[in-house]
Amino acid sequence: MTIHLRSRLCAATALLLGGCAVGPNFHAPAAPTQTAYDREGTAAMAAPGGTQQWVAGAPQDMWWHAYGSAQLDTLIDEALKANTDLAAAQAALKIARESWLATRGILVPQVDAGLGTSRNKSSQYLSPVLNSTTFNYGLQTAQVSVGYSLDVFGLNRRTVEQAHAQYDMQAFQTEAARISLINNVAAAAFLEASLRTQLAAQDRMIAIASETLDILKRQQDQGQAAGADVLAQEAALAQTEAGLAPLRRAHAQARDLIAYLTGRSAANALPDTIDLDTVTLPKDLPLSLPSELVRQRPDIRAAEANLHVASAGVGIAIANRLPQLTLSAGAGGSSGGWSDILSAANSFWSVGAGITQPIFAGGALLHKQRAARAAYEQADAQYRSTVLAAFQNVADTLAALRTDAEALRAETKARDTAKASLTVARRQFEQGQTPFASVLTAETALRQAEQALVQAQVARLTDTAALFEALGGGWQPPQPSHPPMPKR
Repeated sequence: MTIHLRSRLCAATALLLGGCAVGPNFHAPAAPTQTAYDREGTAAMAAPGGTQQWVAGAPQDMWWHAYGSAQLDTLIDEALKANTDLAAAQAALKIARESWLATRGILVPQVDAGLGTSRNKSSQYLSPVLNSTTFNYGLQTAQVSVGYSLDVFGLNRRTVEQAHAQYDMQAFQTEAARISLINNVAAAAFLEASLRTQLAAQDRMIAIASETLDILKRQQDQGQAAGADVLAQEAALAQTEAGLAPLRRAHAQARDLIAYLTGRSAANALPDTIDLDTVTLPKDLPLSLPSELVRQRPDIRAAEANLHVASAGVGIAIANRLPQLTLSAGAGGSSGGWSDILSAANSFWSVGAGITQPIFAGGALLHKQRAARAAYEQADAQYRSTVLAAFQNVADTLAALRTDAEALRAETKARDTAKASLTVARRQFEQGQTPFASVLTAETALRQAEQALVQAQVARLTDTAALFEALGGGWQPPQPSHPPMPKR
């Protein structure tokens, strides 16, 4: 046999045993070339409570520890352990993994063993089944069969590839759910603390308005105040009291949300909530390049895995239109009794091969291939949309942090001005230059300014947490393992 002939035989054997996988081979989309998320600069953001500055790089894992709040750490730890939505996502990940491992079984030969026994009677007008004149007989059969599909055009490999990509997609979606949960817990905790502070300020404003009304009524009795002034103050008191119910409702809803996120019923007691005075504003804010963000955000990685699923689907649709080659073999024994079932005289075996080529299916296979191609185009558009949405998310968060610093400076100035105004009003009252009602009015203005200041402080804390989520949340990219081929 010449070397040339041997080479051809080897090539033919490789084709039969392995073949080539038809359809596109998946490649991750190219990283974006842009270097910024918006046209604004990255100057430090100075405001009361601390100056925040940008640091190149990805967020660190467990970024919420930067707030220095043991209460926040406890809430997030409990949510990661008990949140039902995250538990459902983790269960879905197990399903995807086992489905992928089950699919891998089509790459190896399928082996089955069987035992059978029966009691039979053949017609006396026909030749007896057994090599005797007995028409009533028992038959025992034992056999092993082997079947294997020669994956010439990669149908099985593309199917496994698709199942693996689906597992990857679910892994990234699970990580996205985890990151979203962490941010939601932080935002809910900050909101609950803010509303608690605002409720205290609102109670104080109601008390002030009530005191003012009492003073005006006494002055009216003494002829020093008009009835219109009393009516106006009664209206102001009623309006201030009306503002209490929405705050109570929002506070109750915030606590209910924290209970839900931490896997509790709203009727159960919550762990210690946050004290805003103990929260530290993170000073160093990470900022990754757009080219790095596409590898950090799990929603983008999930969209990329979905594109991989669609790419493998194209190969599957093409392979389904091509010939399918199968090999089969069987061996065993059949006898009227178990004692000699494996004897040479009672043994049987078979070896076979088959090829199936679809000829006419009413155009179904062609249209399925076209549908698979369209699904790939759809997944590609969805991937690009996810990337653009992620960039927009980061840009919006950066803009929010800049304006948060501006708002905090303005609200701090308004609070300081209201405090100074109250000091002047008290001095003038002590000197007999103004009535006490002026003092109460100034104090009401101060409480309102303090409410607005708390809202600005919490907005800065919340948007800082949103930035960590927008940049990927410090997640560790899941690395799907490749265990040995499972046994049936």
